[in-house]
Amino acid sequence: MIKLGIIGGSGLEKLNFFKDHQIIEVETKYGSPSSPLITGKINEIEIAIISRHGRNHSIPPTQVNNRANIMALKESGCTHIIATTASGSLKEEIEPGHMVVPDQFIDFTRHRSITFFDNFENGEINHTQMADPFDENLRNIILKSARSLNFNIHSKGTIITIEGPRFSTRAESKMFIQWGADLINMSTAPEAILANEAKIPYAAIALSTDYDCWKTDTEAVSWESVMAVFNKNVNNVTQLLLKTINDFDINK
Repeated sequence: MIKLGIIGGSGLEKLNFFKDHQIIEVETKYGSPSSPLITGKINEIEIAIISRHGRNHSIPPTQVNNRANIMALKESGCTHIIATTASGSLKEEIEPGHMVVPDQFIDFTRHRSITFFDNFENGEINHTQMADPFDENLRNIILKSARSLNFNIHSKGTIITIEGPRFSTRAESKMFIQWGADLINMSTAPEAILANEAKIPYAAIALSTDYDCWKTDTEAVSWESVMAVFNKNVNNVTQLLLKTINDFDINK
């Protein structure tokens, strides 16, 4: 049976979406997740939601306990994870308000716990394959759902994760473009890495909110501009999540 973990929330924390909802405080061997789990059912699919930055957005990117978040979802029985993330666009054609379902990431973080394998116990060597870090089947369900809603969505893209909480310099932004990145955010790594280590299929819905700072004919990104675009489009992200949930085969 499917149990879907959602990281980010993006409006689904509203309890009127749920049947049989509960708010559950959990603890893992890696500490507490960013928020209590909100659990329940939507269209007979079991759901567990974690707010990545806390219910009041009080946790900066580097301080998010990604290991606890992924482990809390794993221990609650989640079989798949979908993450939502506000992202800056590094490509002209990915306009603010568009969504992207990434197929690759670049980890440019430096201060985060990036693995569950702090040591190789009992001679078991763990080097997780990461060539294709986003689950293709899950990506395809999201894309099919988005197209049925006629949303502006891009079917692939490389997302680079920076440490934050500051935004990039223009030199960094231009460098990331040269590296082949299409989007930039502060959350996908190591979240996607840890989901893969935990053997949970993972996909992300990235909402483009700005053009970072590489584009000199528009205002450089600011938190206020990010939130203005995000709040304008959060209902689209929520609709897409609900449609994707509805399109799952609950007997898989």
